[in-house]
Parts: sequence; structure tokens; C-alpha cells
Amino acid sequence: MTRWRYAAATDTGLVRETNQDAVFVDDSLAIVADGMGGHAAGEVASAMTVEAVCEGFLESPTVEGLHTAIETANESVLREAQENPDHFGMGTTVIAVGLTRDDSGVSSPTLFHVGDSRAYQLRDGALRQLSDDHSVAEEWVRMGRLTPEEALTHPRRHQLTRGVGVEGSIDIDVLSVSAQVGDRLLLCSDGLSNELSNESIARLASSPVPLDDAVSELIEAAKQAGGRDNISVVLLEFDEVDVAAMPIKKTTSSFAPPVAPPVRAGAQSSQRYRRFTWRVWAGVAFLLAIVAGSYAVLHWYAYSTYYLGNDNSTIAVYQGQPSGVLWFKPLKVVDTQYSSAQLRVADQIDLGATISEPTLEAALQDAATLHNEWKKTQTTATTTTVAGATTTLKRG
Repeated sequence: MTRWRYAAATDTGLVRETNQDAVFVDDSLAIVADGMGGHAAGEVASAMTVEAVCEGFLESPTVEGLHTAIETANESVLREAQENPDHFGMGTTVIAVGLTRDDSGVSSPTLFHVGDSRAYQLRDGALRQLSDDHSVAEEWVRMGRLTPEEALTHPRRHQLTRGVGVEGSIDIDVLSVSAQVGDRLLLCSDGLSNELSNESIARLASSPVPLDDAVSELIEAAKQAGGRDNISVVLLEFDEVDVAAMPIKKTTSSFAPPVAPPVRAGAQSSQRYRRFTWRVWAGVAFLLAIVAGSYAVLHWYAYSTYYLGNDNSTIAVYQGQPSGVLWFKPLKVVDTQYSSAQLRVADQIDLGATISEPTLEAALQDAATLHNEWKKTQTTATTTTVAGATTTLKRG
């Protein structure tokens, strides 16, 4: 069973005349939506999105249900903009965490994200950003065209590459959150993240005060730093946590399959089709079967194993062959909670060369075992040091 405590607030800030953000949180769902568009359009888009996501998740509290709810919100905002000229061009970001149920009825936290609102995880005072900003500047940082420092002041840092109500199709980032009891999750609009440094956010969000007070302190700090945008914050703290049996980290798209154009009937078309005898069709089917079979075998082999690797100093689990097979490249399944620096030296070397396991569960267990072996060495080193110090005192 997964349970969290929560607090939330939103503020207009010191510059904007209206608040186009919308927030929602209860025992199983948390949402922040940052609207965009002239007049009241952004406010409409964010409110419509929060309402659609809440209704969809209430109807189906699963990964698929929450994903469909965001797609429904996208369709609703687009339709409203088309039917109401005053709302043309409106849209919104959305970032949501839901306690999604799997087939066995176990609920675990799953993050869904579109836009540049952010999700952070806090543990023992350390801050980790879970979401990737869907903005032009941040996309260029990930491509290596900009440095993180250059992105902070780039003129296109606020231009979104994804949003609810922007296009008929929508790409949604989906991530299983690997949390522990006592962890906090922070969802916020960019009115907070643009004003405060990571250090300030970490200090205020992990402060040992009631969650309501921590939320108020975060908003007040953002206002003191300029308050140039609407500020929205949702803060969660886990009392109990179940981890997803099959962790997810992927981007899903709602692109519709292409529709084949209609074929015009006619004598010329009819004569052309008569040229294809049953032998030709049989040959084509045989070739297609060979191609499909070869593809299936390669795909199975390419993703038949898992391995541990180093992902920016974090032990990550990948699915696939480390060097890839033709165009089948390995996929990162999940980041574990362990740092690669918290391994024995020999294990760090093995991690650099990748450590293979037959299943995801075995890979996760291997990561935990390697980390525990490192912890034993730390305990041994501490014991040896204390013993040595005691001996020195006796000699004196």
C-alpha cells in the first residue's frame, strides 16, 4: 500500500494580473497545470485539464487510465479553442503523480509530464529533478547545442516543444517513481523553478516543518526573488510506499495511424490487379513471413537480457545487448536509488563494463547486493579506525 500526506497552494505572484495555474491534490492524485494564452484562455486551459485528468483517473486509476485522461484533456482544450475564438491559442502544461494500480491491485506512484512544469524528489535533504523540461532551450541542452548555463538566459528558454492543447497528438513522459518512506515529491510550475536555485528549493522543501508551512515558505521565497510569474506548489511526503512490479520510463505518443487513400475503381485498375496471380501473392507472403520472422528473432535476442550500467553517476538498469544489435539499441528501463560511487572499486570497474542479468528483478537485486557489499566495507573501515584509536590511547 502506498500512502502520502500532502499540501498545495498557488499564488498569482507580483507581476501577473491573473493566475493561470491550476492545482489539485488528494490521497491518490496530484496535478499542477500552468496555462498559457491571452486574456483568460490559459486559466481556462489549465482548469479544463485538471478537471479532465481528475475525472479520467477517478474512472480508471491505472497507468493507462491516467494516460488516456491526459489525451482527453488535450482533445477538450483543442476543441474549446476551435469553438471559441477568444480562447484561440490557449494551452497548458501538466505534470501529475498518481497512485496507479497494477493487475494485482498494488498501487505505486507514477509520474506523467508534458511541458516545463517540474517534479523533484527529495531524500535526506538532497534534490533530484525527475522531469525533463519540454522547452526549446532544454531540448538543445540535451542535444549538446547549449550548456545548462546558456539555457538559463537563452531567449527560447520559455518556448515549449510540447503542451496540452497545442496539437492533435501529444507525447507524454511516463515514469515510475522509486520512492522510500520519508521521501518528498515536489510538483511546481516554472514560477517557482525559474525564481529559486536548486539549493534553495532543496532547503525549503525538505525543511522539518509541516508540509503546509514548507509550501508557504517556497511561494514566499519565489515572490521575494521577483515573483514574475504565477507560482504553484504541491508537496507530497510518503508514509508507505509500494514499488511498481515492472517500472516504467518511456515517452508515449497519441499519433493516429495513417489512413490509406481510397482506391478509384476502373477498367485500367482492374486489369492491373489481374496480373497478380495466386503464385505471386504466395511468393510475396512467403517473403514477408521470412522478413517478419527474422525481425522477431532479432528483436527477441536484442532485448532478451538486462544489464546494469552507469547513468550520470547513478546505477541504471538497461534492457538489451550492451552494444546493441543492428538498429535495436539498448533501452534504459529505470534509474535505481544507488549511486555508482557507492560501490567497491572492483564493482565500479565491472559496472563500467556492464553487468548482465537475465531479468529485471535480478538486475535490481544485483544492484542492491553490490551496494550492500559496499556498505559492509564502510562499516569495516569504521570499526578498524575506532579499534586503532583505542589501541593508541592505551599505549599512551
